[in-house]
Amino acid sequence: MGSKDERDVEKGYPKADFVAKLRRLADAIENGERFDIQIAGERIYVPVRAEFSIEHERSDDEEEIEFQIKWQNE
Repeated sequence: MGSKDERDVEKGYPKADFVAKLRRLADAIENGERFDIQIAGERIYVPVRAEFSIEHERSDDEEEIEFQIKWQNE
């Protein structure tokens, strides 16, 4: 397989869409299945071997929580 172009995209979603994506992700994790998602026009395939973490950042006027999913491309 060829290498993919680097990408750093952040896309906002309406609450109902965000909830639906989280629900599908939780179901895939629970069932030991690959998770497929389309973000800003690109389909991403998250393998079962992915690792999950939650990050919290704080500054003077803002807080952020990121649910992160990471894996190595093979």
